[in-house]
Amino acid sequence: MTFFQDVFSVFKKRELFFQQSYKESDDIYSFLFEKEHDVTWKAGQYGLFSITHKKVKNPTKPFSIASAPTENVIKITTRISNNPSDFKKAMLELKPGMKVKMSGPVGAFTLQEQKPSLLIAGGIGITPFRSILTQLEAEKNGDDKHIHLLYLDSKKSYLFKDELDAIANRASIHVTYLDSQDSLHQEIDQFAASHQNNGTYFIAGPKSMVESISTYLKNKHISKRNIKKDTFFGY
Repeated sequence: MTFFQDVFSVFKKRELFFQQSYKESDDIYSFLFEKEHDVTWKAGQYGLFSITHKKVKNPTKPFSIASAPTENVIKITTRISNNPSDFKKAMLELKPGMKVKMSGPVGAFTLQEQKPSLLIAGGIGITPFRSILTQLEAEKNGDDKHIHLLYLDSKKSYLFKDELDAIANRASIHVTYLDSQDSLHQEIDQFAASHQNNGTYFIAGPKSMVESISTYLKNKHISKRNIKKDTFFGY
């Protein structure tokens, strides 16, 4: 059923009015768009965003929605280098009231079960997890779940850290900040030793990191069906 819902959502495009953008850190920007009353999504899903105010090569890109469905904006957060793509240059040119198009949201990178969940984020891969954890807190639905977020960032910049810490303090959600692959593996080992295939393992981040952690989990005898992946290409 989810597949057919996704296909329908992809073909349904809507215009979003741009509100504002701001820097989260040196090379990370958040963009906020007006949320119409009929727009909804599941925390963890992504949309296909299209530039409409100018012609650019590859005008459509996927972005995880960093805001939760209970929030009153659509928020996407992305890394923008000193030499950005034409698409990201166009994003930086957006002014309040200008529009982009969004298809979706779609995707199955969502919490759907009562199973213990290990959320593994690498760098900008924290964005779908911000949505998931913010939604859990809004629904007062985190206390009955065993959720542990592992946030790996070698630069120790830890996007959304204050928000994540506040959520962890108010709900039964654990957040661990890591800066090395070895420490990440140690935390994964501890969770896997306790839960094995009774848990669900979510991985979001750069392609190399997602594939590396997925392989590591499979070598720990974690079933493929218990591993959910959200790969960020070039973000």
